[in-house]
Amino acid sequence: MAVLFMVMLVTAAGNTAMQSVMPSIGTALGVADVWISLAYSWSALLWVATAPYWAARSDRRGRKAMMALGMIGFIASFALCGAVLWFGLKGLLGATATLLLFAAFRSFYGGLGSAAPPAVQAYVASRTPRSDRTRVLALIASSFGLGTVIGPAIAPLLIFPVVGLTGPFIASALIGVAMLVALRLILPNDDPTYAARGRVVAAPFSAASNAQLREEEDEREDRPVGAEPDPAPPKLSWRDRRLRPWIVAGLVGGHAQAAVLGIIGFLILDRLGLRATPELGAAPTGLVLMAGAFATLVAQWGLIPTLDLGPRASTLWGVGLALVGVLVVAVADDLHTIALGFSLASLGFGLFRPGFTSGSSLAVSRAEQGQVAGIVASTNGAAYIFAPALGVFLYNQHVWLGFGAIVALCLAVLLLGWRSMERDEELVARG
Repeated sequence: MAVLFMVMLVTAAGNTAMQSVMPSIGTALGVADVWISLAYSWSALLWVATAPYWAARSDRRGRKAMMALGMIGFIASFALCGAVLWFGLKGLLGATATLLLFAAFRSFYGGLGSAAPPAVQAYVASRTPRSDRTRVLALIASSFGLGTVIGPAIAPLLIFPVVGLTGPFIASALIGVAMLVALRLILPNDDPTYAARGRVVAAPFSAASNAQLREEEDEREDRPVGAEPDPAPPKLSWRDRRLRPWIVAGLVGGHAQAAVLGIIGFLILDRLGLRATPELGAAPTGLVLMAGAFATLVAQWGLIPTLDLGPRASTLWGVGLALVGVLVVAVADDLHTIALGFSLASLGFGLFRPGFTSGSSLAVSRAEQGQVAGIVASTNGAAYIFAPALGVFLYNQHVWLGFGAIVALCLAVLLLGWRSMERDEELVARG
């Protein structure tokens, strides 16, 4: 369990640590902000495209092998990206060549990194009886959220004199090597006791992780390996009348959150006057991202269970609170106010994401839960393909052009949800 927990935590922490330093690296290289965001977009696109393939392949090729493949992709991506960025910062490579190579090496993470999370989930589920499965999967999933806090927190501490801003990349790759060795030596080989399938998991983003690690809803009791599966339900589409309001809200609201995440690092450099000294931007950026990730965990681990919020209430209250936080960030001119606004926005999005996820789940039958989980994960990932770069592009044209678009997206979710989402009591009664 410790190995599996660390595999998930290291993946999320490394990714969010990278997000803390990339705005500063892009500024130091003299690269336009939007191109840095587009480098993330390529990786996000690959994650969305390959995650279903790896989730299915883990059931045929073995879960331990897919975990190792995911870690190899993580290590290769961070080591090569760190190396090419170091050459670029030292003036040994031109800015354009550096960014192109960075995007190419980042593809190892987007294309192979998505193999590990569904394999971890299926490995745990296949070796754990139902009485303990929910608790164990929740523990493993929590490592994703914990990683989004740890990554930005330690990123400034990994900036050493020799490696400079690329320190978090090098450190993440080395930690990944240690985890790969532990995975190979400590984790038992695949020997499943119960039937389980790997499920698509969205890529870990700062203050936005949404690891869908949970047991199969249609398994009323443990089914021995080799037992005949239930007949497959008809193919589910996001255009299904029951599902459409939730998925559209998730896609629109997800674009708003992704745009905020794309803008925040560059806004910190601008508002704190750090464009001329970008190496000083990693610490405040990491602080703000850590505050946002912590606020997300407060929402998902604290507020939703305590307040017993239903899907519709969680979605609408969440996006409303996010709207307030976005407005605070838009007018903030000091680190404290930026962190406060970003935390409010992250708290809201932390309520919003589980809201539309659970609403989507309750809107369909038990037999369709596997399909809806894949649709939700794809929706979460799709928001990060274009929205961060587009948000940064609009922000660079004018600050209120970028934040105005985000506000409009939040208002669209509020209007759509108020008019078309089923009320919580109706969903629960039907579920």
